[in-house]
Amino acid sequence: MKNTIKYVAMAVSILAFADGHAQSAKSKKQQTIYKGNEITSEYDTQISKLISQMTLEEKIGMLHGNSMFSSGGVKRLGIPELKMADGPLGVREEISRDNWSPAGLTNDFATYYPAGGALAATWNSEMGYTFGNSLGQEMRARDKDMLLSPAINIVRTPLGGRTYEYMSEDPFLNKKIAVPLIVGLQDNDVMACVKHFAANNQETNRDFVDVQIDERALREIYLPAFEASVKEAKAYSIMGAYNKFRGEYLCENDYMLNKVLRDEWGFKGIVVSDWAAVHSTVKSLESGLDVEMGTPKKFNEFFLADKLLAAVKNGEISEKEIDKHVNRILHTLYQVKAMGGKKRVTGSISTEAHYQDAYKIASEAIVLLKNDNKMLPLKLDGVKSIAVIGNNATKVNALRGFGAGVKTKREVTPLDGLKNRLPESIKINYAEGYLERYEVKNKGNLGDITMNGPVTIDQLDPVKLQEAIEAAKNSDVAVVFAGSNRDYETEASDRRGLHLPFGQEELIKKVLEVNSRTIVVLIAGAPFQIDDLSKKTNTLVWSWFNGSEGGNALADVLLGKTNPSGKLPWTMPKSIMDSPAHATNSFPGDKTVEYKEGILVGYRWFDTKNVAPLYPFGYGLSYTTFSFAGAKTDKASYGVDDTIIVSVTVKNTGKVEGKEVVQLYTSKSDSKIERAAQELKGFQKVSVSAGKSSTVTIQVPVKELAYYNVATKSWTVEPGKYTLNIGNSSRDIKNKIDIVIK
Repeated sequence: MKNTIKYVAMAVSILAFADGHAQSAKSKKQQTIYKGNEITSEYDTQISKLISQMTLEEKIGMLHGNSMFSSGGVKRLGIPELKMADGPLGVREEISRDNWSPAGLTNDFATYYPAGGALAATWNSEMGYTFGNSLGQEMRARDKDMLLSPAINIVRTPLGGRTYEYMSEDPFLNKKIAVPLIVGLQDNDVMACVKHFAANNQETNRDFVDVQIDERALREIYLPAFEASVKEAKAYSIMGAYNKFRGEYLCENDYMLNKVLRDEWGFKGIVVSDWAAVHSTVKSLESGLDVEMGTPKKFNEFFLADKLLAAVKNGEISEKEIDKHVNRILHTLYQVKAMGGKKRVTGSISTEAHYQDAYKIASEAIVLLKNDNKMLPLKLDGVKSIAVIGNNATKVNALRGFGAGVKTKREVTPLDGLKNRLPESIKINYAEGYLERYEVKNKGNLGDITMNGPVTIDQLDPVKLQEAIEAAKNSDVAVVFAGSNRDYETEASDRRGLHLPFGQEELIKKVLEVNSRTIVVLIAGAPFQIDDLSKKTNTLVWSWFNGSEGGNALADVLLGKTNPSGKLPWTMPKSIMDSPAHATNSFPGDKTVEYKEGILVGYRWFDTKNVAPLYPFGYGLSYTTFSFAGAKTDKASYGVDDTIIVSVTVKNTGKVEGKEVVQLYTSKSDSKIERAAQELKGFQKVSVSAGKSSTVTIQVPVKELAYYNVATKSWTVEPGKYTLNIGNSSRDIKNKIDIVIK
């Protein structure tokens, strides 16, 4: 644990630069952080000796699952199983060895952490490290070696069933959250398994859809976070995705796994398949896969089990090839001290400290979308009663939906949070308001990967509606909790549309009619079409599937103990047809999906095509106000190997302390190539006391301005004039600076 404390201290000093870019002194510190995560050659001799003592059957046993969440070891040689756990939201409960039913243990409770979208909404790299470090300790307390996380695929469509889990529509924001998360995790002698590599941006037909992306879009949008995970964070493992890419399944895709991942990026770790994503034996191994995991058949029937043994004996593949993959697995086991006799982090789980880690992330993730009548923070003078309305006030999400959940002892709901925080003198009038109901015939079969998001019943129950109206009418203030949940947004299906489900808009309209002092809180992981709702209500808050302490964090924001500082990590469109994948009619495809929008994903499309979003990328209000002034760069012109140092003074012009995110976008109006109107290239979150100022410095290596040159297969910085746009959202630019790249 001393090792972890040391890394936390270092991370605080380094990751305070949310843009995370290199400066000579800072680079030295970063190298120190990452040193422990390098796969070194110090164990070569021991590994060679072990491999020489293993039978062919023992070697092959290490290349495939021998339980639902482990691959084989060799007990007689002291080689342990490689023990995995699902975990985008926290360490998954223990599953039976040979089926998906829970093991029924009493010691597998864990902290439920905010989902990936919430983490990205903090716009704070320190929170990425906090998340990874805290989760790493929980993994070790459960004696696990590999966390199947983080999930860093780009949010290409608002309908994506896993948008809540993925971080952002922007590759730069994704990598600046993912890198410290992986470092924090691996500081605890745990492997990160970064997923899903790559171009895995929809659940519809994910088992077989053939994704077609031009090379420039692939390199500039869909791969940067994976590349940073390998080169900067030194991730120990990568998970191959289900889908095809340019005609080849991604778990047997030589271009992606061998040429890009290993040859270009220098990846030394192991590639693990997604569960049942393997389709061949010899081709998978030779194309770069190391471990096959899955579920539908007996473990010895996997492609890399008995079939591989037969392939070696038939001369279809050499034992030397097998040795190469076993070598990689052993290296990672030594690296996380599962072998070699070095003292390993023991960890801790479900501790108060970890619940507080979840609270910190949740607090910084909540986004204030609208506060026109300044109802927030809620002033309690004269307030004797508050109506709390909506099924989402009491809905729990930790173990819901299809895919990885968390068995937790603590999930504070919004209603719980208000009860915990409001004085006893204030009466809470709760009404469920709407029922979470689905058409049974169209509920969608979880696991059948089609565009089968459940069909909701959107008629309000008259009794429930009347209860809500009475509660609102007889209360001084009303808070409606609407939005989504993890049964509605889930792995294995994409949503059918962007309307708010279960008749929620009608409910909110009726409540507003009887109580003008109504606050609307949306809890969800992905955008909704809320243009009409936004016009009707003066006060709108966006929260997330926000972890064990989500309700307390939300109550503290509503009551003003916490000043909201979250920013949207994706664009909220006015209409689904405004989003690029839908505007180009290129979602979901059938057997093939072509990403026709190219590099213009998310805000790049909205800004370049002059499409007005409802709420833009990077948007989020505060209970205070900020001004930006004195923006400048350290020089007027730069060479390709230089770093642009940008500084700006942020003043808190309001009456309470708050945090602001300074966002830096770059644009080049006279470019000879197609470019987005602007691209995020730096950001930093800063806390400023009321009436005070703080100077923020953001560093942008000139190489971050490069585009991928398809002709030369290299990154190229186009010389000439660039404009640095500095603001607090993609549509609220406060300062512009022109520079020249020589």
